[in-house]
Amino acid sequence: MKTLKDVISLKFKTSESEGVIFHGEGQQGDYITLELKKAKLVLNLNLGINQLGSIYGHTSVTTGSLLDDHHWHSIIIERHGRNINLTLDRHMEHFRTNGEFDYLDLDYEITFGGMPFSGKPSSSSRKNFKGCMESINYNGNNITDLAKRRKLEPSNVGNLSFSCVEPHTVPVFFNATSYLEVPGRPSQDLFSVSFLFRTWNPNGLLVFSNFADGLGNVEIDINEGKVSVHINVTQVKKNRIDISS
Repeated sequence: MKTLKDVISLKFKTSESEGVIFHGEGQQGDYITLELKKAKLVLNLNLGINQLGSIYGHTSVTTGSLLDDHHWHSIIIERHGRNINLTLDRHMEHFRTNGEFDYLDLDYEITFGGMPFSGKPSSSSRKNFKGCMESINYNGNNITDLAKRRKLEPSNVGNLSFSCVEPHTVPVFFNATSYLEVPGRPSQDLFSVSFLFRTWNPNGLLVFSNFADGLGNVEIDINEGKVSVHINVTQVKKNRIDISS
């Protein structure tokens, strides 16, 4: 396909911070790749090479953050020549691609959820998408519906299921006056705790525990939007450790 205009839209949700959402490339150095990197959305685009090489036309735009929260996010990419509108969850960014070409020339297949291994370093270092997508629309084609009805030819869909598996997690809501108390383990030398949390409040106590035999305590809290760990240990010279991130 050689297009002057493109409209690509889809919704996704994932708990993974890395993964290729879709990819297409051509023989003239053209490519378009939408992927998650460090839980941010990255669009890489090149409308072709000239005598200066492909780097001259390469354009990369990053938007959003914390997109691995297993909530639905919507993406719309609208391209007219070198002018691009990238919309993520109703927040639109406008930019203009580098280079001097207006057409996107894709000779090879377009892949959703990953990219085929081409032997290039870029393909081997990228992870395939792991999660759910819905309402995939590429230039007026309902890709989700076509894939489900097996109307895409040629296609290699791999191991797809047309349902969205929810993670087996049980959330707990705290209303700023509630707390959850669990029994400690007095005979254990190791203190280990892990959890995911989400809040709009900049301050709050997350975890507190006293050590056995009056040896001190550990406290994990949010202080002005930063997570802090405080460890108080009695019977040693340096009796307090503070870590903030």
